[in-house]
Formats: sequence, C-alpha cells, structure tokens
Amino acid sequence: MRLVTPGDSAPASVNKYLLPHENQVITVRRHPAVLMVPVGLVLGGLIIAGVLSNTVASQAGTVISWIWWAWLILLAWFVWRVAEWSVDYFVITNQRMLLTTGLITRKVAMMPLAKVTDMSFKRTIAGRMLGYGEFVLESAGQDQALSAVPYLPYPEQLYLEVCEMIFPNKNATADD
Repeated sequence: MRLVTPGDSAPASVNKYLLPHENQVITVRRHPAVLMVPVGLVLGGLIIAGVLSNTVASQAGTVISWIWWAWLILLAWFVWRVAEWSVDYFVITNQRMLLTTGLITRKVAMMPLAKVTDMSFKRTIAGRMLGYGEFVLESAGQDQALSAVPYLPYPEQLYLEVCEMIFPNKNATADD
C-alpha cells in the first residue's frame, strides 16, 4: 500500500529538500498524539486559572489578571507547538529518509536507504490505542542524524513499505 500516490507532490516545505532525480514514496505528518501533553497542559491550566480566579475573586484584581496572563502565555506556547507540528514531515523517497522539523529554525535529518542496516518500530500501549509508533533506525556509522522517528501514524504499513524498499524482491519480474 502506498501512502502517497506517484502523482502527488510533497508539501512545498519538504519538496525543496528533494533531489531532482528522487521520487517521493511516502510523506506523512507526525501523529497528532504528539500534541497530547500540550493539550493537557492548556486544559489543566485553564481549569487551574478558573479555580484560582474564583478563590481569589474577593482579593485584588491584579492577582486575577496575572493568573490569566500566565494562561494566555501557556495558550500561545500551545499554538506555537501546533504550528510546529503542522510543518513537520517524515518523507521517504526511493533513495533516502528525511525528517523535517522546525518552524523558524528548520532541521532536516536524513539517512540514505542503502545505509540502513537495521530498522524496527515500537508501539507503547498509548501508541496502539491511538495509532502511532516510533521507528528506530540503525546504520553502520556511529553518529546518525536520523536514528529515531517518534509519533508516526500507520507504523505497520510504513514499516512494511520501507522494508520493501530496503529489501526489494529479487525474484519479482519487471512486469509485476
């Protein structure tokens, strides 16, 4: 199963990192579960701000304004995390794997498919319930720019697709 059809193109933020002779095979955004902690903090902060506003309502209004300003800062941090998530992609081409991250400071981690000596994925209980996993990549080199890719959607399908690319069927004919 191909997660990106051959006619599709990668997002512009990713396409500029692809070589002219590369064909994109898979392009996925990280699973939204990467935002679970920020969502929990914003909702928890909202509840705490509401409770504190009611308990100190009889006291100075300055304290209440500081509470809500703190929550607005937390909300701004959450919006930033969502914006970062929206531009992070995991791309697999016919020659390499790329992980692009960052909104202002762009980071592109890459590993050639030919250099991958071992690949596995792991799924926690939360990952199995929500549908995400983590790829763990190893190569012959000591220091790797791309060694783990957490919060990937469809990890089993991605794993099988990448394994098929790394270890192609030598017995298949070109007609298949």
